[in-house]
Amino acid sequence: MRRLLCSLLFVPALAAAQGAPAPVAYKAARLLDGTGAPAIANGIVLVQGERIVAAGAASAVTVPAGARIVDLGDVTLMPGLIDMHTHLIGRQLNDPRSQEQATRDYPGMSAIVGVANARKTLRSGFTTVRNLGAERFEDIALRAAVDQGIVEGPRMQLAGHSIGITGGHCDENGFRPGLFDGSPENGIADGNDQARAAVRYQMKYGADVIKVCATGGVLSEGAAVGVEQLEFDELKVIVDEAAKAVRKVAAHAHGTSGIKVAVRAGVASIEHGSFIDDEGAALMAARGTYLVPTLMAGETVELAAASGRLTGLRAAKSRAAAQAMRNGIKTAIRANVPIAFGSDAGVGDHGASAREFELLVEWGGMTPLQAITTAHTHAAKLLGWEDRVGTLKAGLFADLVAVPGDPTRTISAMKSPAFVMKGGVVYVGPGASH
Repeated sequence: MRRLLCSLLFVPALAAAQGAPAPVAYKAARLLDGTGAPAIANGIVLVQGERIVAAGAASAVTVPAGARIVDLGDVTLMPGLIDMHTHLIGRQLNDPRSQEQATRDYPGMSAIVGVANARKTLRSGFTTVRNLGAERFEDIALRAAVDQGIVEGPRMQLAGHSIGITGGHCDENGFRPGLFDGSPENGIADGNDQARAAVRYQMKYGADVIKVCATGGVLSEGAAVGVEQLEFDELKVIVDEAAKAVRKVAAHAHGTSGIKVAVRAGVASIEHGSFIDDEGAALMAARGTYLVPTLMAGETVELAAASGRLTGLRAAKSRAAAQAMRNGIKTAIRANVPIAFGSDAGVGDHGASAREFELLVEWGGMTPLQAITTAHTHAAKLLGWEDRVGTLKAGLFADLVAVPGDPTRTISAMKSPAFVMKGGVVYVGPGASH
């Protein structure tokens, strides 16, 4: 007999309590609980208000009298998806205005664009994101607007400004002096004292994760993609300062040696990890450091280079990084590095992050179920939000997504959500009020 996803915890008196919303039972042909366990046929998720009350096989979940029943049909119902690497604020790479947004867009435009990006993200089934870097704390403002019900969007962990060295990947390069001079306040830090100050400043204004640029990157001017940037001591200061406030550090790191330096400094995750080698993968596995591979970003920049959208050094870096990613993800998987889902949306299209699932299967060799699980329990653990999201457990937020058919057989189904709920509110599908 299959183990139930969770026992029924519904107390009839709760429904009768004054002002308590009536429970709703969502039926589906298949249920994935987010843990990586096989799908359960004929499943039910019982929701009351913003929380899950019970979930499991229909034969094992008692639907209380008076509950509304919604039959979603031939779909697979699962926890809302989690994207661990997004850039909601500002224009995406394929926007013709992206190259000039830093100098031509008026103040506030990036945040306004972010409102549209957040809506697309939520309606594509991603109910939680970790946004890794934005200017002027516009990500903090966006979260406040979402939390206050002013605009639609996912739950968010936010970094504020990314932290990196003068002239590094996190800086704005190629402009005249005086136009984009950096400081610890906007994430540009050289030396231990400035690194410490940069972390404190981001946290003061609402950052709950710290993003660092440990190596060069693809879309920045100047350095090669894998060159080391922040020193070990600087990274260690950042990690230690964040830890004092119970914050984790996510490290943008493409290069082989830079990955190892960041891992030894104690970061929680390596973002991209394009040129990871066997030694680096073994180190990550031993320390439990997550890889957020962002294969979709690699594909996007590779296509942009092929089309002429990117030229010169950035085109060369794009081709090299994309090819390295195809090998790097396999290296990480062989070494049992924990993998969490991340699309780097903002490089690629917002609302299209589910393409990452296909690439985890195509490039990485994961099974569809393994790929899906990277956006559930693995991502929730990296967030430190296992008690909020990522699995179908009583008491967690009623964040749900349903896709047509069986995505464990046809992974492309993840790109076409038929039902999206966040906190008990339906945004896509039967009962949508938005």
